[in-house]
Amino acid sequence: MIEVVLNDRLGKKVRVKCNEDDTIGDLKKLVAAQTGTRAEKIRIQKWYNVYKDHVTLADYEIHDGMGLELYYN
Repeated sequence: MIEVVLNDRLGKKVRVKCNEDDTIGDLKKLVAAQTGTRAEKIRIQKWYNVYKDHVTLADYEIHDGMGLELYYN
């Protein structure tokens, strides 16, 4: 289990526990459950790299305690 921190740049930080073999789509569903927004409206990125839903966290080399950017479409 790893913990990922997502910052939406509006003052809200979301901490989500997940597995490294989960996909970005699974991570979006966990974030949606905590924030109350729909998973389809969430975009996760780091700098200018927008993460695709079907790729796993391990493939993107997302590790424990890593911070990602959270945007709402």
